[in-house]
Amino acid sequence: MPDLTVLLADLTAEGDDLESLVAGRPAGDWATPTPAEGWTVAHQIAHLAWTDDQALAAATDEAAFNEIIAQAMANPGAFVDDGAAEGAEAEPALLLARWRAGRAALAEALTQVPAGARLPWFGPPMGVASMATARLMETWAHGQDVADALGVRREPTHRLRHVAHIGVRTRDFSYANRGLTPPEETFRVVLSAPGGDEWTWGPDDAGQAVRGPALDFCLLVTQRRHRADLALTAEGADADRWLDLAQAFAGPPGNGRTPASA
Repeated sequence: MPDLTVLLADLTAEGDDLESLVAGRPAGDWATPTPAEGWTVAHQIAHLAWTDDQALAAATDEAAFNEIIAQAMANPGAFVDDGAAEGAEAEPALLLARWRAGRAALAEALTQVPAGARLPWFGPPMGVASMATARLMETWAHGQDVADALGVRREPTHRLRHVAHIGVRTRDFSYANRGLTPPEETFRVVLSAPGGDEWTWGPDDAGQAVRGPALDFCLLVTQRRHRADLALTAEGADADRWLDLAQAFAGPPGNGRTPASA
């Protein structure tokens, strides 16, 4: 993992890149449906602003975050969607300003968290680096929905390493989140990175492995593409099964996306 300064700089850059896709666009573009059913571009940005607000509470006010958890428990089926829907009603310029201010406040707050502290969250508590990585992952994933909706092709960057890392780290969660027992064996993950480097996780002599482009792996673990549309290969039955279950984000198992050929 990179040091926190590098990680927060990458988080800021990911947010800035997404902002550049939507800033200055007419209101009609903000109303464009995205691949997430029922969510427009405005919903996507509102969700990121809302989640940054929750993360800021987790980092600065545990009592306030406990109240948020209670609200989520009282309305588990619609809590997240309601936050996105409410935010999406704002004028685009106001929503964008809210998100910009919120992500800046969160980045600053994360620098003030004592070393070794664990932050509460909707899943297991996490350290500061994990929280920043999770926010970057979500920003990239929802940014992909926005790019797809607007017909924009984004160039992959080195920041995909953070997304891939959390995708690897959440392997066992992907099983447990579905009531399944994770494999005992650690897999080898070998990804071709933007620029031609190779990113790896797991032991060299692992009996099972996943290989392919880093972009494709990130699209899979964030459930932005169906496995059938990606150039990922699995060696071993358990590794193959993981590619059907992978989920890097907290919350109930996602439905994923349908194959492009469907």
